[in-house]
Order: sequence, then structure tokens, then C-alpha cells
Amino acid sequence: MQGRKQYFFNAERGFSLSGLIFVLAILGVLLIFAAKVFPTYMEYRAVQDGIARAKATGGSVAEMQRSFDKAAEINSINSINGHDLVITKENGEQEISFAYEKRIPLAGNVSLLINYAGTTDKTGAVAAQTAASAGQ
Repeated sequence: MQGRKQYFFNAERGFSLSGLIFVLAILGVLLIFAAKVFPTYMEYRAVQDGIARAKATGGSVAEMQRSFDKAAEINSINSINGHDLVITKENGEQEISFAYEKRIPLAGNVSLLINYAGTTDKTGAVAAQTAASAGQ
């Protein structure tokens, strides 16, 4: 008889109603949080694609800014525009950087602040952040 498990068919299993309500409430809060954060992340990805396209067009600083503004108009980018980009020349190649904050209201007076930054530089050094920290 050793090694055999006994199963009781009349034993109760499952969630209680209060446990189920608690789990659903937590899932609901997480879904609402994700629904508010996801669009800002998609906008950030669109900004990254926009600076990559602007760098690929080459040309002058004004041409790259116009190229980014066109991409921003197409992709509904509202947080940043072409004049907010930091365009530098590193090792004979132009690099584009950006940095901006996005404030997401969650509930009442509670907000989530996300700092987005990106660059086309292969080293990952964001010129916009470097310039901001040098000014402090």
C-alpha cells in the first residue's frame, strides 16, 4: 500500500467567490495600466524609426528635421518634433538623438512619469541627455 495516493472525490476544490473577485480586480488594474502605457511605448518606437529614416535621408540638419516631421505627421507623434532633435556630427557621421518625458495620469492626482531617450549612434550615447547633464 505504500506509494499509492488516496483520492477523495468529495473534497472541495476551486476558488472562493471572494478570491475570484480579488484576482479579477488585480487583473483589471494591470490591464488598465497596460492600456495607458502601451500607446506611449508605441509612440517611442515610432520616434526611433523616424530618426532612423531621417538619418538615412542624409543632407543638412534642416532636411533631417523635415524628414522627421513628415514621419511624425504620418505616425501621429505628438511628444517631439524635428526641432527637438539633437543632431551632431560624430567621427564624420551625423547622429540624431532625442530625449523627452511622458506623464501618464493614472488615477486622481497619481501619475506615471516615463523618460524616453534614443539615438542613432551605435555606442548608444544619447547626446540630448549628455547636453542636459552638462548644463546642470
